[in-house]
Amino acid sequence: MVQILPSILSADFARLGEDIATVERGGAQMLHVDIMDGHFVPNLTMGPPVVQSIRKVTKLVLDVHLMLTDPDTYAPIFIEAGADQVSVHYEAARHLDRTIHLIQGLGAKAGVVLNPATPVSVLEDILPVVDFVLIMSVNPGFGGQKFIPNSLNKIRRLAELRRERGLNFAIEIDGGVNHGNLREIVQAGCNWMVAGSHVFGSADPAATVKEMQQIAELATTAVV
Repeated sequence: MVQILPSILSADFARLGEDIATVERGGAQMLHVDIMDGHFVPNLTMGPPVVQSIRKVTKLVLDVHLMLTDPDTYAPIFIEAGADQVSVHYEAARHLDRTIHLIQGLGAKAGVVLNPATPVSVLEDILPVVDFVLIMSVNPGFGGQKFIPNSLNKIRRLAELRRERGLNFAIEIDGGVNHGNLREIVQAGCNWMVAGSHVFGSADPAATVKEMQQIAELATTAVV
């Protein structure tokens, strides 16, 4: 099933609980949580205490995206804090197979992330192991960036590999997702679409989530 994942990086942290409740009313079933360390990406965001606080106010699936240099150390900490699924960057994980199994062994779903310049081909040996693959459609570090069109080709290639090899991992995209490109993203084969500023920067975030979910579901009927 296709899902819209509001990214709380674009929410108002002074009223975070209210913003989460708003997107829940819009039908969101998953929340995207960006963790940045100021080293792997040029920005700092939040730590485990924030995830713990979010866990207390929602039952939504917490999709924690680790943009940091030491995923093996921090993945268990964020799972303990309440993450339901954790994704780590191919570019940061020195021993990716071990990291994926570490996350899964702690009871969470495990995903691998590709930066815009990293080809899908590097994942061919890990695809049977992961629960999902996250394609960055902007350069990681900041919200509100413009969508990189080549991301669609990467989604199509992943969807092709998934079909050819009989695998069932989900495909996720993060960066620049909006009403204008959502249909094409879904038709390329994407399952989970992260949307931050487009949702929380709108006049009615609940309505925006609902509209995007409807567009995504209608788009699946056109997927061959």
